[in-house]
Amino acid sequence: MSGSRHASRSLIAAGLAALLSGCAVYDWVMPAKKAPLETYTASLSGRSAWNIRVDSIKFPLNVAVAGDRIVVADSDGVLQALNAADGKQLWRGELKGKLSAAVGSDGRYAAAVSADNELVAFDAGKKLWSKQLTTPVKTAPLVAGERVFVLTVDRQVLAYDAIDGRKLWELRRPGEPLTLNQAGVINAYKDTLVVGQGPRLAGVDPLSGQLRWEASVANPRGTNEVERLADLVAPLARSGEMLCARAFQVAVGCINAERGTAIWSRNNAGQVGVSADGDLLVGADVSDRITAWKTANGDVAWSADQLQGRKLGAPLLTGKVAVFGDGEGYVHFLSRETGKTQLRLETDGSAVVAAPQAVAGLIVVVTAKGGVFGFKLN
Repeated sequence: MSGSRHASRSLIAAGLAALLSGCAVYDWVMPAKKAPLETYTASLSGRSAWNIRVDSIKFPLNVAVAGDRIVVADSDGVLQALNAADGKQLWRGELKGKLSAAVGSDGRYAAAVSADNELVAFDAGKKLWSKQLTTPVKTAPLVAGERVFVLTVDRQVLAYDAIDGRKLWELRRPGEPLTLNQAGVINAYKDTLVVGQGPRLAGVDPLSGQLRWEASVANPRGTNEVERLADLVAPLARSGEMLCARAFQVAVGCINAERGTAIWSRNNAGQVGVSADGDLLVGADVSDRITAWKTANGDVAWSADQLQGRKLGAPLLTGKVAVFGDGEGYVHFLSRETGKTQLRLETDGSAVVAAPQAVAGLIVVVTAKGGVFGFKLN
């Protein structure tokens, strides 16, 4: 789903959809007044080291990082692996049809889901196999350990052999009445598959699909299904043993992945994921007010409001900066210590649709017009 959440907020409509399907998809709209671009004194310098163009992109989170390469996909079903240092193409693959979700890749194997619910796997750009799914997918598949893991919109998890497409297992759990039409959480921690199940993170055995542990990021309260909607949204943030995530419109929280226990949760109404390092967790709320929490205990380290209403995407916390892309294609570099703006770079004027990625000494961002930019900080 794009950053513009276009569905109705009508509780009646959402309730009717739930009655008809048993699992409705719900989007939220929360307008905010856009702050003008601030005047600031640059304390960093940076430039575009390279940029290329793919086709338009109508979904978020379309950059898969594997070593020194990135894999991107456009809405028309073209996949490309690029050398992150210079943007040169390493391989190319193509689905027959448009994509419904971003690509997942380990650098060699890649997988994506078409708008017709067809899961397709590639080996270095060559199509290996395809499987027809019965439930739509909005989350990029996870490719790891020669397996492809898929999270559907109703939060069931499917596992396939990456080489021959054999279905290995599926995990179906009691679902929430409503689920979000946007990318959920599926990731890996050591030998555990981590998936979002409503407001909870679940640790799953990737070989068998058996549940190992479960911990809540948020405890939503409300009088109806819409008020209790608190799906975890991508991207998931990792800091050592800590896994941190945002529960849609409810809270941000962290769990200890070794013990499978919740550590802290803080109320914070937002729609996109978060980023973390050893000390801090950063994210923007629904008004695009940015908060940095101490990863260890959830105490607020700083907050920043200079980018309110600018339709910020998921951030990247790396080195001495917190990086945010906005709805007009600007990339903002904030001090990780204070939240003050240190640098602002331009792309192509269209929304930044992927969480920035740090790879090969560059910051890589992707825009809705299909611009892929590798920025170098000096």
